[in-house]
Amino acid sequence: MSLIGDGLEKAVQKAFTRPAPKNAGPQMRYLVKRLGGTKTVAQMLRISQRTVERYVKDQIKKPRPDLAARLEREVKKRWQPQIRAKAKAKAASTGGIVIDTRARMGYTAPIGSTDQDRIRHLTVALPPVYAARLFDAQDAGASDAQLQQIAAEALKEVYFQDGGRRAGSLEEVRFTDIEHLEFDL
Repeated sequence: MSLIGDGLEKAVQKAFTRPAPKNAGPQMRYLVKRLGGTKTVAQMLRISQRTVERYVKDQIKKPRPDLAARLEREVKKRWQPQIRAKAKAKAASTGGIVIDTRARMGYTAPIGSTDQDRIRHLTVALPPVYAARLFDAQDAGASDAQLQQIAAEALKEVYFQDGGRRAGSLEEVRFTDIEHLEFDL
């Protein structure tokens, strides 16, 4: 996935009410139940169907590190879909989303202003409209660059223009060289 996509995913995972399964057997059984069979799980994880069956029966307990990472990622991606949907809907309708980032930011503005890019550390509450745009773009499979552009537009409106109260002639905000990025619902 991407830096921004992963950050959005982690923010949604904070809303979970129960922890996801930790061991390989329960994780594999959960995926088999959700996806409807061992064959689809095997294709998704790029392992044999017989290996999936062995994990389900607890004949194998300790997966290779790369398989363990894929297994955990796929389980968390599908864990508590209703809680996930409610958290996204709340952020997109009433709550908004908080972005905490340390990145290089600059802007395009009229001559005479200091538009030099510089590293800034910001913690900004974004309005629900931008949370909705970010989640919709992520669900549609947007690239990291597209998600980064949406975040830049949000920072332009909320941080640089302060909701239209200043910097009205600001044309574009550059949001690059992201060192740290975290979202919170």
